[in-house]
Formats: sequence, C-alpha cells, structure tokens
Amino acid sequence: MDNMYSMLSLLEKLSVIFIFFIGLGVLAIIYMYIVDRTQTKQAIRRNYPVIGRFRYLFEKQGEFFRQYFFSMDREELPFNRAERSWVYRAAKNVDRTIAFGSTRNIELTGTIMFMNCAFPTLEEDAVPPSTITFGDGCREPYSTDSLFNISAMSYGALSAPAVKALSNGAAKAGCWMNTGEGGVSEHHLASGADLVYQIGTAKYGVRDEQGQLCDKKLAEVAAKPQIKMFEIKMSQGAKPGKGGILPGNKVTAEIAKIRGIPQGEDSISPNAHPEIKSVQDILVMVNRVRDVTGKPVGFKVVIGESLWLTALLEEINSQGSEFAPDFITIDSADGGTGAAPQPLMDYVGLPLKESLPLVVNLLIKYGLRDRIRVICSGKLITPSKVAWALAVGADAVNSARGFMFSLGCIQSLQCNKNTCPTGITTHNAKLQQGLDPADKAERVANYHKYVQYGVGLLAHSCGVKHARKLSRRHVRIIQDNGLSVALDKLYPYNHAEK
Repeated sequence: MDNMYSMLSLLEKLSVIFIFFIGLGVLAIIYMYIVDRTQTKQAIRRNYPVIGRFRYLFEKQGEFFRQYFFSMDREELPFNRAERSWVYRAAKNVDRTIAFGSTRNIELTGTIMFMNCAFPTLEEDAVPPSTITFGDGCREPYSTDSLFNISAMSYGALSAPAVKALSNGAAKAGCWMNTGEGGVSEHHLASGADLVYQIGTAKYGVRDEQGQLCDKKLAEVAAKPQIKMFEIKMSQGAKPGKGGILPGNKVTAEIAKIRGIPQGEDSISPNAHPEIKSVQDILVMVNRVRDVTGKPVGFKVVIGESLWLTALLEEINSQGSEFAPDFITIDSADGGTGAAPQPLMDYVGLPLKESLPLVVNLLIKYGLRDRIRVICSGKLITPSKVAWALAVGADAVNSARGFMFSLGCIQSLQCNKNTCPTGITTHNAKLQQGLDPADKAERVANYHKYVQYGVGLLAHSCGVKHARKLSRRHVRIIQDNGLSVALDKLYPYNHAEK
C-alpha cells in the first residue's frame, strides 16, 4: 500500500512538473507572439508571429543543407543567396566581410574581373563621384552625384508602406526614385525625394478621359518640385512588347483614382504608345513633354533589333542635337516585374552585357554621347555589377529588386498574387502591417550607401579617384577558352570617350 501511495505521489509530482513546463512553454509562446507582433524589424515575424521565427532558423541552417544536399550559394535564380545575403547585410548595416575564400567560380565563361592597379588610390586622394547633369538645355535641368538609384516600381505593384519606405529612403540617401507607370501618389511626394515620373503606354496620371496624353495634367505633375525628370516607357526587360499588368485585386480605390481607371478591374496597358510608330514619333513625344514640363525627358527601352536605334540617332543629327532625348534608360532582358507572360520574360530582348556597350558605342559613333545620358538597369544589385556598368559606359544605374531586398523581400515569387509575405507587393492590410516604413527607410538608405561605398572600393583598387573614372580597360571578361580579354578590346570605344 505504501508503495502505491509513493507511486501516486511521484506521479502527482511529475504531473505538476509537466504542467509547470507546459505552462512555461505557453507563456513563452505568448511572449514571443507579443514580441513578434510589436517589433518592426522583420516583416515575416510580424505577419507570422512565432511561426515566422522558423524561417530565420532554417536560413541559418541553410549553409549546412546546401553544402551537403541542395544548391550552393551561387546557384539560385533569379538572384542567388550570396547576392541576396550581401544586400540584407548592407541594408541592416552589419558586417559585410567574408572569410576563408570566395565561393565565386572565376573560371566560368562571362565572368568579369576588375584589374587592380599597382598604385591604388589612397584614402586622402579619393573624391566623391562627380556630379552629372541631365538636360543642360532645359528650363529646369537636373543635377545629381548619385551613381545608384531606385528603378521603376509602380504604386499598385508595390504596397503603400513599401512606397513610403522607398521614398523616405531615397530622400535620406540622396538618390532618385522612379515612380513607375502607375503615376505619383502622396506616398512618393511626402518625403521630398527626387522623383523621375514614368509615362507608360497607358499614360496613367497624365491622361485625358480618352486615355491620351494630356498637356494640362503633364504641367500639373511637372509643377511638383519633387518631380525632376520624365521617362517615357517604351518597353521593359521582363516583357518587351507587352504593356503593364496589374491584377484587379490590386487595383484599390486610391490606385484607381491615381490611374484614372475603374476600381477592382485588371489594369492592362497597351503594348506600345499608339502615337509612336517611328523614330520621328519618339522625338515628337520627347519634345512635347519637355516643352510642356521644362524638365529633362528620356525614354526607357529594351534593346532587341537595333536598326531603329541607328535610324533614331541619324534623325537626331538631321534635326539637331537640341531635339535629342536627355537620356536613354536601357533595361536588360533579364529584368523583373510584378506580372509578365513567361515567354516574354524568358526569351525576348538582349541582356545588358550586350545592349549597354552597343548603345554607348552608337552614341559615340554619332557624336551624341555628351548630349544623351545613359542609365541602365537589370539585376545590378551589388557593387561589382554597378561598377561594371559604369566602366562599360553608363552614367547611372537603377535597381528595383535590389531595393526590394533591402525592404526585406525574400524572393517568394508571389508579386503577382497579392499574397507577398513581407508586405512589399500586397494590398492585404494584414500583411502590410509587417512592413514598418520608418525602419525600412533606414535600410534603403544603408543599402544605397554601401553599394556606392563598394563601387568606390573597386574604383580605388583600379587606381582611379572616383567611380565615374572607371573605364573598359579596368575590366576583363573570361572567354570560352578560359582566358580573359579586356573590355576595351572586346568593345573598342572606351569610357573616356563617352
């Protein structure tokens, strides 16, 4: 009997202990839930309290599993883990150094390498990037020293908190932000950041009731001091020959009002500007917008068949360089977007490694390089890729997905579904609450800062005083035979001639 009582007493004690630990576990879960819901640093944890913590646990275990079971750091697409990890660390302002050795294979065909100088630039000799001016002949030219800027992402494709964070981050960083074709909102304007207003094929924000370009609305937009330049979107890398696509479930009342379209209906832009059917028409629209606004005007395009570009430059020389666009934005065929048909995303257009030197060389050939600035975009999210573009001949580089990563994007590939788990590309209020604009604005500014800093490191290693002094002779590229060739030999005109 005593043994039975002893056994029952032991069971009671074990039960009490078990209940105690269960209670502790419940309290811990409640505590973690409250902490995750109230913190603003990580959107995943805020939107998915407690459960979201597993994402960071798995991420830390990722190196082990990739090493022995799955893909390595440099194998993922469209952006590999090494690239994304660098952006995350830069945005968070934490250590960006690595140890032991690079995981990058420098023997692959197409690999680029910067040529260090025997006499690198000393810190006291380094200077900030030179200032460039767009539209010298405009009533209101635009000058900037930023090498790296926020590419076109529409309010609609992005959520309101994301636009606020990017706009405030751009203001802190001193770079420009492209509005995308969805028009300009109060979320863009509130920070005072420099803005490039994009005119898409649907003319959102500057169209009349028939969907045609409206001079009155153009003038109203141009009157906003934050708007520094206008970009006519002819095509974009993810879908050349196809207009913008915004699913109806992302067309909120506010977005519908800004765009001048019905709420809740799919927003499908025309494949091209109906009034642009020739190179002469391009110049007509560029000059019309510039005359109305008084500000620099250029166009964005994916290069494919390029005979039209030669015809355009010949037409400019025939009419006079004052009629030229103030800039050309070249988008790479591997650009991204919120929604696009797969055949266009996978198979149409030239990648930037071919189109950028092609355009720069043509501008030099026709004597227009000093007149027309060159901006480029397309998977240029790290300092090495930005430096490569500057060396080839770009005046400035734009990035969309790089800045999305700085906001916390985890490449979940749900941009077109209104279910983005980080709140960046969704209008679901519950998911948006995970994205704190104030915190993410700091990350945007940090990311910009360290891209420019990294580009400077490469420039100084090559022996030049600032990044805009980089030229093609500073870069070599691996050929099929495993040996490298300098870019100034591969593309004869060098950066100094631009």
